[in-house]
Amino acid sequence: MHKEGDASDLAGKGDRAVSDRSPVTSEIEYELALLSRYYAVANQRRGRLLDRSAYIILGRLEVESPASLRMLAEAFRLDISTVNRQVSSLLKKGLVEQVADLDGGAARRFRPTALGLECLEADRALNEEGIELVLGAWGEADIRELRDCLVRFNRSVEQCEGAPWPRRDAGDDQSMSPVGGST
Repeated sequence: MHKEGDASDLAGKGDRAVSDRSPVTSEIEYELALLSRYYAVANQRRGRLLDRSAYIILGRLEVESPASLRMLAEAFRLDISTVNRQVSSLLKKGLVEQVADLDGGAARRFRPTALGLECLEADRALNEEGIELVLGAWGEADIRELRDCLVRFNRSVEQCEGAPWPRRDAGDDQSMSPVGGST
């Protein structure tokens, strides 16, 4: 029985046949799949305070808040009911708080609490510690090149989606403004 979204839907889709794709593109896809796997495994380890959705929502609110549920749903490209459920969980845990809409609108807006930011920073420190462990034998130039390539890749994705992602100020030679932002 055929269900929408299964492998039989792939017939005739895509601009190019698989054999026409660059071997380099295939290698990048494979490495990104591994990176995703390693990241997921790392997030299940030692002392994490936040689940993945909480980490991402708090990270977004850290650089762009207060935000309404609709704003978050659009940013994450998720159904508003999913975002509502995730934000409600953060609210119950005291990681976000509801604030008045400064524009006088009726939409609920949320910002991280001090506890939410503390948990975010604690998990971020674990992530950075893991990254430093992996990159320990790398030279500074290689580390900066990796960072620059990741920023460029992510900005290209954002440009394709038409949705720039806000960034924290890095305070160094790499501009962290959104795609199309001033440097």
